Amino acid sequence: MTVSERAHELAMAAAQAAADKKAQDIVIIDVGDQLAITDAFLVASAPNERQVLAIVDAIEERLLELPEKAKPLRREGERGGRWVLLDYVDIVVHVQHTEEREFYALDRLWKDCPQIPFVDRDLADSAAGTASAE
Repeated sequence: MTVSERAHELAMAAAQAAADKKAQDIVIIDVGDQLAITDAFLVASAPNERQVLAIVDAIEERLLELPEKAKPLRREGERGGRWVLLDYVDIVVHVQHTEEREFYALDRLWKDCPQIPFVDRDLADSAAGTASAE
């Protein structure tokens, strides 16, 4: 894996923030070997514009709460709420409306790059609770 420790920290925090707002199909792609401008892409989707914007807000808030705060260098697409891009240099976050996600298929475009595993904390906690109850 080519992602830096900082990029990994940002990606995991952003992914969990997205999951907390019910983002769908959260994927972290290690693009460091292919791109010199960033280490990873985080791609998430939502079924409507309002939820896309809520996910973006949650990600920004979570990354500002980190011990080493992170603010996006660039933010694009907020007005339409169909595809918002947050550029944190170490990672680039793409929050897309489900239709845009299917049409542009970033996952397929970057399929040759390794994915970084992410498990929603709430799903892991419920699975652990189910296992301990047995």
